[in-house]
Amino acid sequence: MADPAKVILSGFSDEAAADKTLDQQFSAFAALGLRHFSLRFVDAGNGVKNILQLSDAEVAVVRNKMTDYGLRVSSIGSPIGKVKLFEFEDGTSNRHVEPKEYLEREVHRACEMAQAFDTRLIRGFSFYPPRDSDPASHIGRSVERLRDIVHACDRQGLTFGLEVEANLVGCNGWLLAEIHRRVNHPALVLVFDGANLRVQGYSTAEIYEQYLALKPGLGWLHVKDYRNPRLPPPGKSGPNAVGAHVDESRLDQFVPVGMGESAYPQVFNDLREFLPTLRQRLAPRQIDDMFLELEPHLKAGGQFGGFSGPDGFGVALRHLGRLLDSCGIGYDLLEWEQMTGAANMR
Repeated sequence: MADPAKVILSGFSDEAAADKTLDQQFSAFAALGLRHFSLRFVDAGNGVKNILQLSDAEVAVVRNKMTDYGLRVSSIGSPIGKVKLFEFEDGTSNRHVEPKEYLEREVHRACEMAQAFDTRLIRGFSFYPPRDSDPASHIGRSVERLRDIVHACDRQGLTFGLEVEANLVGCNGWLLAEIHRRVNHPALVLVFDGANLRVQGYSTAEIYEQYLALKPGLGWLHVKDYRNPRLPPPGKSGPNAVGAHVDESRLDQFVPVGMGESAYPQVFNDLREFLPTLRQRLAPRQIDDMFLELEPHLKAGGQFGGFSGPDGFGVALRHLGRLLDSCGIGYDLLEWEQMTGAANMR
């Protein structure tokens, strides 16, 4: 049984590698003492691919390399839900896929990947509404599509984690909490990311309020921080930022956690007391660990991923450790006694 007072540190390993090769990703994580990672983009010998595009042979390559480095997958970092909610033209490059085709092809493949890599968690999103429309007006349609995705995951014993992010229907904590309430299924949990709110211009206090709104459905957290954002125009700050488009290609003020304004000190102080309750709530889903997944974006960030490099990821991890220490939350990094064969070398 996992220690209820501790979290498991993980992260998007592709952020630690410029060319996304398995050895670069995994050697960086192993050197940092991380034993879990979220699987998103990899080069398994045939070029860089999203996890959903891997062939069965490439899956076997990734699994073997994970064994070599002693790593486990915390979640499948899928792009599920980062498509248009329905067919419309809004000047963006976002694609639309018909719901039935999406379920049969991409959602099905995400479930296969979760099973292949022995994780019960799939990260996803709440669909793109037409740009500059009111996201709240599209909640009903988003719920319809998400309900089918959640049921597909549940049939495989998996849990779908819905991440808060700009430009989506669930672009803030209040809307995401309402989606969770309406879907009303234990296989749907919510993923907090403070920086994804700060880039929209929300204040630290507003971000913490949104974390509290997400708590009834919270499943795990992403960790990246942001400061001095390019705020929306007058009248589009704070809660009014809902619907204001964020140019993700221009975001360039990501910082190590605790150096920005994304409410992580407040969130972690609350999480310390909430962890036992959260674990108890997740246990029926056979989820024994509470994950904090680093996604620092310290050198670059965009719509479908980011980059920190091995050095940036190390900086991000050290800052996270210091903040967790100050908040009284326990965590583990690889120790000498835990290394293969270490006990026999004494």
